[in-house]
Amino acid sequence: MNGARVLVVDDEPDIRELLEITLGRMGMETVSCPDLGAARVAIGSGRFDLCLTDMRLPDGDGIDLVRFLQSDRPEIPVAVITAHGNMESAVAALKAGAFDFVSKPVELQGLRDLVNAALRLRERGVLGTRSLIGDSALMEQTRTRIRKLARSQAPVYISGESGTGKELVARMIHEQGPRADHPFVPVNCGAIPGELIESELFGHRKGSFTGAITDNPGLFQAAQGGTLFLDEVADLPLPMQVKLLRAIQEKSVRPVGAQAEVKVDVRVLSATHKPLAELVQQGSFRQDLYYRINVIEIAVPALRERVEDVPLLATHILKRLSSESGVPVPALNPEAMANLSAYPFPGNVRELENVLERAMTMCEEGTIRIDDLELSDAVGGLVGSGPRSGQLDVSLENLERERILEAIAAEDGNKTAAARRLGITFRALRYRLKKLAID
Repeated sequence: MNGARVLVVDDEPDIRELLEITLGRMGMETVSCPDLGAARVAIGSGRFDLCLTDMRLPDGDGIDLVRFLQSDRPEIPVAVITAHGNMESAVAALKAGAFDFVSKPVELQGLRDLVNAALRLRERGVLGTRSLIGDSALMEQTRTRIRKLARSQAPVYISGESGTGKELVARMIHEQGPRADHPFVPVNCGAIPGELIESELFGHRKGSFTGAITDNPGLFQAAQGGTLFLDEVADLPLPMQVKLLRAIQEKSVRPVGAQAEVKVDVRVLSATHKPLAELVQQGSFRQDLYYRINVIEIAVPALRERVEDVPLLATHILKRLSSESGVPVPALNPEAMANLSAYPFPGNVRELENVLERAMTMCEEGTIRIDDLELSDAVGGLVGSGPRSGQLDVSLENLERERILEAIAAEDGNKTAAARRLGITFRALRYRLKKLAID
């Protein structure tokens, strides 16, 4: 970004000169200050697109400047320069609101990448394409926190129950930040066999093990310049946790079978529905990795904590499902909507989606009624005429499959007639047959 104006704060003249030369070659204007006092004066009298500050200054430390900018000039990204290996200072700066950090001795390419990312953030603002649905105070607080986290490069730990939308939160952090033009790579750590996780994350060289017939760059390199989202990070085996910690701290990975490490520029976001702090106490998750990935935490609220959002969510989900299946959007009658709002949804938004998808298939005359929802109440009784199953996904699918097969059998295999019997279009029936794997 030619013409950008950068404030450099460092008491070492040679470091200031190095930064001035590097930034000058990138077409940027620099203003240099030797201490906090001079930096505050400069900030008050001029426009800046970025601030680079050393951690140790004669009249304070870089975190003081980070806090000052967060309070008075939050639009200016600030990155700190830390002593090599001093991760505690780097983490403290990130928690205070620093955009990112760079270690001494300053590696010039890493510095250029950091500067470019910070300036992209200024250019983009914080406009993203995805959003959490809901007007509740909890949702507004969550969206505000996402916008703030998107400005940083700090590792973020996303906590929340299954089905609350943790991956959506991760995607929003990515899309609203300076890495939005680069890949977002999600990986479910619990879905990869333990013997393959290192190869999947870090890559491998041809011939490094049986079946390695080509070089594979791995997911860290696939996310180069972007974001790597480690879902269900608690499921990583302990030996892999050690290697992940090193990859995050050193910003490099060693592919299986490789002799040298490969530098990677990746922001790591992680999530799990498990109580990570308890797993640390039990010894099944490394404490040092926990502190490294949990620099900042964002908790995604359960659906039962924001019941006022259920009508808006239900409407949004029905519109999406109708678009996907090519059928008109069904109406939810008042009793059915009240039933949804009263239900605790232990499976959160994902369960709401499953309930509505099944109800769409089973409803008649384009209206979802209370019996179509088949929700069990919080104490296991029935609201409507549904099963006493806890509404597990499998039970819902089995019930739906049974009703569809009964309708087809009653019409002697005529699926067009079966669709009429079920009160849905033939196209909707085909969609459900495919989804439920019914021949």
